[in-house]
Amino acid sequence: MATADAKRRLRERPIGATVFLTIVGYALVIGTFVLDIGLYPDLTHAQINLLTHAIAVINGAATVLLAAGWYWIRAGEVEKHRLAMVGAFALILLFLVVYLIRVGGGGEKLFQGPQLVRYAYLLMLAIHIVLSIVAVPVVLYALVLGLTHTPSELRETAHARIGRIAAATWILSLVLGIVTYLMLNHIYDYEFAAMLVPLF
Repeated sequence: MATADAKRRLRERPIGATVFLTIVGYALVIGTFVLDIGLYPDLTHAQINLLTHAIAVINGAATVLLAAGWYWIRAGEVEKHRLAMVGAFALILLFLVVYLIRVGGGGEKLFQGPQLVRYAYLLMLAIHIVLSIVAVPVVLYALVLGLTHTPSELRETAHARIGRIAAATWILSLVLGIVTYLMLNHIYDYEFAAMLVPLF
């Protein structure tokens, strides 16, 4: 009964639910950067590296699911599309937990490659961060619509249009995050520093 009531409320107010969930998500991330709340364990450099690699694997798997979901909806396989998109969202929630532990646990890595490459790295990182911020409400709105409406009902909503924007933004953000991860952790050098804003 409570689940049906919650679904009805989400269905009736998808924008309100999206705004609420977006604010909660932003507050978690901003709170981790700004407040020293002592919630996170102190991590060693080895643990930070391990979590960084785990984040890259999670993001890679989410990218694969998003691309598969995009393919399946274009092929008319709605249930596979739905499962892929929910799976990708679950992975992003897992990413958020691991990311907050890693950032809250201490330290970030500073890129130490050549100056021109550093500019390219910082540009890609900036685009990745902006897209990840912008993607949150768009992804949540598409998800709320998708989970509260039947496939035939979705034709009467903005789900398909918003979903295309959400998937494109999300995939590009993830790909840029993976490229910057590879540059920082496997191609060039880095050094540990006090906590900064970068997502990898």
